[in-house]
Amino acid sequence: MDPEISLLVQCPLGGLAEERVRAELSPAYDRRPLPGGEDSITDAWDARRRAQPWLFNAPKFRLHSAALGSPDPGGPLLTLRLGLTSYRDFLGTNWASSAGRLRCQGSADWGDAQAYLADPLGVGAMLGTSDGFLVFLRRSLRVAEAPGLIDVPGGHPEPQALFPGETPRHKDLPEDLVVRELFSSILQEIRDEVNLPLSTLSRPLLLGIARNETSAGRASAEFYVSCSLTSEQVRTLYMTGGLEAHESTGIIFMETQRVRGLQEESEAWGELCPSAKGAILLYNLVQARPV
Repeated sequence: MDPEISLLVQCPLGGLAEERVRAELSPAYDRRPLPGGEDSITDAWDARRRAQPWLFNAPKFRLHSAALGSPDPGGPLLTLRLGLTSYRDFLGTNWASSAGRLRCQGSADWGDAQAYLADPLGVGAMLGTSDGFLVFLRRSLRVAEAPGLIDVPGGHPEPQALFPGETPRHKDLPEDLVVRELFSSILQEIRDEVNLPLSTLSRPLLLGIARNETSAGRASAEFYVSCSLTSEQVRTLYMTGGLEAHESTGIIFMETQRVRGLQEESEAWGELCPSAKGAILLYNLVQARPV
């Protein structure tokens, strides 16, 4: 396994549809306050904003834990235990120079290495075209994470999509709508980053959850989504620019068979950011047969 990533959840072969995922949202699943106070988070955010003034803070879902079980004849059911956090807290904990120490202290204090970390849940997609290619993007040098590396389309589910205009609280967010936002957010990210109409995209299938060990174990839910367009049609739409075109500088298509063995290509594998590596590993494990 690549040391930059670890797998938290591997879904059954083929992946899980939205109906097979549930959420539990509770303040008990928020991060613990830092033992020495929160000033270090404020200082880290202020410093990052001075260097990259286009960054903005927003609420995020925090993944506390996940459990895969089979409680009924409908098949496996994945339960996500979620709290609330923010992008500011992510940069001030997961990306802090003290992140390793915080993980050690979390283990000692709470039996949980992630207890003091924001751990906002991300989403990513292995996006397949109708002619047998998978879609990757070269990240812009202006983005906060993994600038210049190759990634899959992705982002975050947004609590404010369910409770716009204010900072949402746990009780403001119905758990069934949280799951809907998780699955719909990846389609919206593909639309905004690749410039594809939602009508060309299939329903997402959840492949699993990977942890980015370069950002202290931050988790991302990885999906498979198929597109009814060819790679050339996708390229044409991408080149016209979407809402988040500024986040990438180019589009890359890889044949499915090449992706199956990409980890053996050290140069190509080294160009991938951790989120893309996690998505590829889960795709190879869970989508072992053509969809």
